[in-house]
Amino acid sequence: MKAAVITFPGSNCDRDLAVAFEKAGFQVARVWHKDTALPAGTDVVGLPGGFSFGDYLRCGAIAAQSPIAAAVVAHAGRGGFVLGVCNGFQVLTEMRLLPGALMRNAGLKFVCRSVGLRVVSTDTAFTSAYARGQEVALPIAHHDGNFTIDAEGLKALQDQDRIAFTYLSNPNGATADIAGILSPNRRVLGMMPHPERAVEAAQGGADGAALFAGLMGGMALA
Repeated sequence: MKAAVITFPGSNCDRDLAVAFEKAGFQVARVWHKDTALPAGTDVVGLPGGFSFGDYLRCGAIAAQSPIAAAVVAHAGRGGFVLGVCNGFQVLTEMRLLPGALMRNAGLKFVCRSVGLRVVSTDTAFTSAYARGQEVALPIAHHDGNFTIDAEGLKALQDQDRIAFTYLSNPNGATADIAGILSPNRRVLGMMPHPERAVEAAQGGADGAALFAGLMGGMALA
């Protein structure tokens, strides 16, 4: 399986994300935001955390207009897998590949710590190695992680089992404690917590490793 990790000016988790994919067995290519095409045979695209373009305008708004953006959208349109973490989640909402928006944290402060999550949906390759209802711990590091969506959009996410993760103790005011959501075809995942920062014990925990391992196995069966 081949993964492509995009780097924008201001990305700071692109290497971490590439390493996490590699540890799970993926062949990883690094892609610059000014490229206009993904490497041939790309199976999954990773949009990393960070502060793309300094978070000017809205977080992720400028990155969503980068030359590589059209190729990412086309990849998703073909049924390709896309993982957006933290700033990558913000970019996915700006690309309109996922609904809702990531707003300023309710406490108006940058939050950086490990948080507890509950796995809500396992009907996707991304979460297939977890158990439904399983509690895991992953780090967060964001200032604009407050996932916001209207009542109609929230009902759609709930009715279609498209909420991947919720917070056990909401750190940012997110609607319905939502930490990660899925696209209608379940092949695009956006999440604020950082699974790539929790793939080995030396990082303080390895609960994120199952996401990448499950993705590898689930994609092979897709």
